Amino acid sequence: GKKSIGFTAQATNQNLSDVELYREVTHEDIQKYGLIPELVGRLPVIAVLDVLGVDELVKILKEPKNALIKQYQTMLKMDGVSLEFEEEALDAIARKAHKQKTGARGLRAIIEEIMLDVMYHVPNEKDLSKCIITKDVVDTRANAKFIKSKSKLA
Repeated sequence: GKKSIGFTAQATNQNLSDVELYREVTHEDIQKYGLIPELVGRLPVIAVLDVLGVDELVKILKEPKNALIKQYQTMLKMDGVSLEFEEEALDAIARKAHKQKTGARGLRAIIEEIMLDVMYHVPNEKDLSKCIITKDVVDTRANAKFIKSKSKLA
């Protein structure tokens, strides 16, 4: 192909996305942006992080050994109540964090907001066996579903 040089030349990186451009950032670019050389010198490695998608955020909620969901399940289990999050609820939580652009850190704030009423309600309620968090709890702040134990209903 034909290459050109000068002001009329087409930039080769015009078709790159923001993420692709970030991957090309150098220490020199950071200095040109305005950071002082002394600070740039203290950044030995430049790492570009990708934005987490909804699927990755759902995995973060469920899969790690100390996942938020598991922590709340353990806390409620101490009161004899099992905690269940419907799959649609987990998707709604992840979508909310993704929309807020808060990444995995935003998941905690969303979960804590949802669980505040539940954590207040469960210890005061007798004969509860299960608490279910639905999509409506996440989206519309509806109440969680509470199921009483059958043995104590009769």
